[in-house]
Amino acid sequence: MSTNTRLIETTPERVWDVLADGWLYPLWVVGASRMRDVDATWPEVGARLHHSVGVWPALIDDDTSVLEVEPGRLLKLHARAWPAGAAEVTLTLSPQGAGTNVTIEEEPVSGPAVLMPGPLREPSLHWRNTETLRRLAFIAERREAPTP
Repeated sequence: MSTNTRLIETTPERVWDVLADGWLYPLWVVGASRMRDVDATWPEVGARLHHSVGVWPALIDDDTSVLEVEPGRLLKLHARAWPAGAAEVTLTLSPQGAGTNVTIEEEPVSGPAVLMPGPLREPSLHWRNTETLRRLAFIAERREAPTP
């Protein structure tokens, strides 16, 4: 399992707002290229994001579904990216002063990555999730607060 943590300089509510907007998924998830659809119930358990991975014209349509959710605190996903396989990805938010510690844990559950020994796959997962958290921070820290 790969684990990364980053302090994002905004509230857990602002970070959650980004996670809860499925249309923003390809902006912060490394590898996701575009959104095709977002289930109306996102991010409830069972809801799916319909996205594509890759680079045009070699895009592959796939989806990511919610396995567990605690609004404002936890989002556990089953992320598919054929032909690479699938992974369980857990994002945990915890307040840290005026900011939010966000931890992302990723465990491959199918595909070629499952066959690789942990020490070989960890560096690429760690790099990818470092960039994923960096992108999430850029969006959450700069996004305007909702108008009351």
